[in-house]
Amino acid sequence: MRILAVDMGTGTQDILLFDSAQPVENALQMIMPSATEIAATRIRAATRQRQPVVLTGVTMGGGPCHWALERHLQADLPAYATPEAARTFDDDLDSVRRMGVALVSEDEATRTDGEHVRLRDLDLDAIRAAFAAFDVDTRFDGLALGCLDHGASPPGYSDRLFRFDHLRRVVAARNDLRAFTYLPQELPEYLTRARTLIADADAPTVFLDTGPAAALGALQDPQVSAHKEQLILNLGNMHTLAFHLRGTRIHSLYEHHTGELTADQLVDFTQRLIARTLPHEDVFHSKGHGVYYANLPARPEPVEGRAGTPFLAVTGPQRGKLRGSALHPYFAVPHGDMMVCGCFGLLWAFAEKHPEHREEILAALGVSGMDAA
Repeated sequence: MRILAVDMGTGTQDILLFDSAQPVENALQMIMPSATEIAATRIRAATRQRQPVVLTGVTMGGGPCHWALERHLQADLPAYATPEAARTFDDDLDSVRRMGVALVSEDEATRTDGEHVRLRDLDLDAIRAAFAAFDVDTRFDGLALGCLDHGASPPGYSDRLFRFDHLRRVVAARNDLRAFTYLPQELPEYLTRARTLIADADAPTVFLDTGPAAALGALQDPQVSAHKEQLILNLGNMHTLAFHLRGTRIHSLYEHHTGELTADQLVDFTQRLIARTLPHEDVFHSKGHGVYYANLPARPEPVEGRAGTPFLAVTGPQRGKLRGSALHPYFAVPHGDMMVCGCFGLLWAFAEKHPEHREEILAALGVSGMDAA
């Protein structure tokens, strides 16, 4: 079973080609610039050359490409975008117009002079070309895809809160990290970025949010899974997501923006999450998303280590923010590799939705029989 896992982040896209017939440590992988970084580079080049930008394609992740477009407009240079591409910057197209972007049809975009930038998170042609350059077979039996989707919030409603409403709904309906996994036909309509991400898929596909994917990946580190209870903190380039877990079941979680958090705040928020004394408002009003506490039954037995303290593991490209901190976290390295931690979680997600391949995939990952405690 050959599965291509792509975890689309803000700084990088982490790509892993898994083959269940081989040790997972031999899986081929690439850590490449994210789609939004690639688009941002092209927009910045147009700004330097004093050229208009013409944005086409679909809704994708913002961040760097949004900031590059703002600087382009601040330089009094024109920008054009088709409606689908424009929703990358705001679901409300009137807000995009107020930025200074002129909305055009696909035909108009084709006839407009300037630097043409096609927006899309997933570029399978580029991935296949990179593998083909090394004589790697580019036929895949399945695709496991991940990104962080704020969702298309209604006008006037906080996109941070809308995103967190989604997280709460999923956990309330089925308390399990794997509940964030979707087949294409199961994706909610409001997850517009996820829906455009999987639209380019050409094999059986699953989608999983990057935060739960990182947590499922970290659980594949034997040092993490050996404990009955864990606090897994994923420090991404843009978002921080903390899960207090018992196996794959969720005690509580908080989500924030990594760039808005100091190391001291990370320690404080995490300690108070474990103690269940961190209010939602403390996170939301500091430019984060929020806090959620699940109603789980009492622990069946004492937690290992310090009294009342779960085993604390950290992953993600910004994990260095907690190096030497009072949390003393373990730096998770599932299958010996932190940067594709999310990809390992995506593979677990694929097994969740494709039971005919579940045993084969989980056995290769070494998580056969692992379940919620």
